[in-house]
Amino acid sequence: MPQVTEEVVLEALKAVQDPDLHKDIVSLGFVKDLVIDGPKVTFKIELTTPACPVKDMLRDQAYSIVSSLPGVDNVQLEMTARVRGTESNGPLIPNVKNVIAVASGKGGVGKSTVSVNLAVALAQTGAKVGILDADIYGPSIPMMMGAETEPVYDGKFLYPVFVHGVGIMSIGFFLEDDKAVVWRGPMIGKALNQFLGEVNWGHLDYLVVDLPPGTGDASMSLAQLIPITGVVIVMTPQDVAQQIANKSVLMFRELEKSTNRPIPILGVVENMSGFVCPHCGQETDLFSKGGGVEAAERLGVAFLGAIPLDPTICVSGDAGQPAMLMAPDSIQAGAFRKAAGMVASRVSVLNNG
Repeated sequence: MPQVTEEVVLEALKAVQDPDLHKDIVSLGFVKDLVIDGPKVTFKIELTTPACPVKDMLRDQAYSIVSSLPGVDNVQLEMTARVRGTESNGPLIPNVKNVIAVASGKGGVGKSTVSVNLAVALAQTGAKVGILDADIYGPSIPMMMGAETEPVYDGKFLYPVFVHGVGIMSIGFFLEDDKAVVWRGPMIGKALNQFLGEVNWGHLDYLVVDLPPGTGDASMSLAQLIPITGVVIVMTPQDVAQQIANKSVLMFRELEKSTNRPIPILGVVENMSGFVCPHCGQETDLFSKGGGVEAAERLGVAFLGAIPLDPTICVSGDAGQPAMLMAPDSIQAGAFRKAAGMVASRVSVLNNG
């Protein structure tokens, strides 16, 4: 039997291409800990995110290629991941690799629902995830995530409340139920500064920031305080929603100029995209359909996915059990997983392109 060598294995693995980064896994440095022991080949493929949507494809291709090499009769392949981040997120959140802002042009489109389910979906892949409820006027994340305890303060830092594998911080923890938040812009900026710099987030791969709807002070303050890795725009399918989503994108592009920082738009999520009857399986487009695809094409950004309308999503939010957990086998949960994979993929392209 011919003797296989490290050079032969690496050369063969160059045939495995990452479809997002458009390079082979050897050139990208994904192949780690290659050991050859006679006819046995052991190695790891270290991806840029555990939420990689093509992880299984890369694994299968690599395994097949190495297994077919002359002199190889045993292949041990382990898939791992190390999330890469922006070069520096500054002194406020030095241990947070990526900040993903979730925004919408108006309220009522399910932005917070998308935020919590994206966060949970990313955490389920093994990523370290936090969610900052920056919706100062309508903080709903603690209720939607079922957070029953309050943040701990050690005299220097606040610590997020961990629920469903996700660290949560929200002004909702500190408000009385019957009191409204009536704040002007500077107060919002100060609160965000505290929730970033005075919270011990620990080491995070992704910090999901649920912004208030519209184009107000919170978005501007966030962009001024820290680098934003990318923005997810949430909209419903109607034509009018496309116009409003466009205003959100234009706002972030203006903020790029004023802050002199890139603020990439990761893409568009179309929420409430059709209703599938649980009894007969027929799909009804209650709010039209396809607006998210059209908006993404017109804006020149990625379409991250369509989330069908389902009463379970409403019930799950009220029950503190995101749809990803309450109905993990549902069409909606699958759509959230796919969207999370797309978001993670777009972040990886930005950080490794």
